[in-house]
Amino acid sequence: MSLVQRHLHAMKLHNRYFTALAGLFLGFGAIADGLPSATPIRREFIVENFPTPANHASTIVQTSDGSLLSAWFGGTEEGRLDVVIWSSRLEPTGWTRPVVVARGEEDGDDPFPCWNPVLFQVKNGPLVLFYKVGPKPSSWWGRYRISRDNGISWSQSKRIASSMVGPVRNKPLEMPDGTLLCGSSDESSGWRIHLETIYAIGTRKMFWTRTPDLNYAIDYGAIQPTLIPWSNKRIQMLCRTRQKVVTESWSVDGGKSWSGLRKTTLPNPNSAIDAVLLADGKAVLIHNPNAEERTPLIASFSKDGAEWTPAVTLESEPGAELSYPAVIQTSDGLIHVTYTWKREKIRHAVLDPAQFQ
Repeated sequence: MSLVQRHLHAMKLHNRYFTALAGLFLGFGAIADGLPSATPIRREFIVENFPTPANHASTIVQTSDGSLLSAWFGGTEEGRLDVVIWSSRLEPTGWTRPVVVARGEEDGDDPFPCWNPVLFQVKNGPLVLFYKVGPKPSSWWGRYRISRDNGISWSQSKRIASSMVGPVRNKPLEMPDGTLLCGSSDESSGWRIHLETIYAIGTRKMFWTRTPDLNYAIDYGAIQPTLIPWSNKRIQMLCRTRQKVVTESWSVDGGKSWSGLRKTTLPNPNSAIDAVLLADGKAVLIHNPNAEERTPLIASFSKDGAEWTPAVTLESEPGAELSYPAVIQTSDGLIHVTYTWKREKIRHAVLDPAQFQ
């Protein structure tokens, strides 16, 4: 067990005791005011004093050495020229001081703002940082950097082909053959989703392909897919939309073809979602269960992708923006979430899989 994992394990035992006590009085997992009473076993700001006043769209990954690494974009305000990609690592003593890992200045004399980083650790391969650069989401482009020392140093940034941007906000899936399946989207002419596949990432043989658009924006304006691999062949896609509802599409052939986009029973306030399939076969979805505002932020679980049960309230504050979650399960079984707190800071929350029984 690494130093970071031992630190988290100690926090887990400490917080589980108090969560159990609260459960005796509140009913563990019971619904109070329409929200689950269960809360994270740990919750903190990644740092108290962020280098920039506006921070948003975080991502989190466990690297090959067991470390936790997070990244997000930050600057004076979203879309400003000084917005860059920041990163921090979880050490036994806490999260490290954020450092800049990408800037939007490789494409000309003038800088552009950065957007939506996505960290992903390839099995038996490199750590990859995908991110977007450009004046606005409808005209941005994709870039990526590779690290072979768990995020300590990074390769030179490379631009992705113009018809593709990589995983637009949520982590990709690594398929059995080693290819990366990326949920992506385009906002240049209505909100449209598509899939991109990356072959041989980090090698000289690397190349990309993409599907056609999978929806008509006039039906559902959908972006930022999250992918849930219920099996090697059966994959569920869930999307944020402008229509105040989460939409879904299914593939039964490992992502080669997809069903038509249809609405689920999950509300969506035009805000990002993320999901992960747990080791026990359940899926966890982090989302705002309110069609009108980006609060509260909760975790719901499902055994089949059809029915979702609210289980944990990560945070709730009327009028606050608690949004844009990223979720992973680490090798010790714990669930880690990062999310935007009031467009000012990035929160880190730890959940126990026992909360999803």
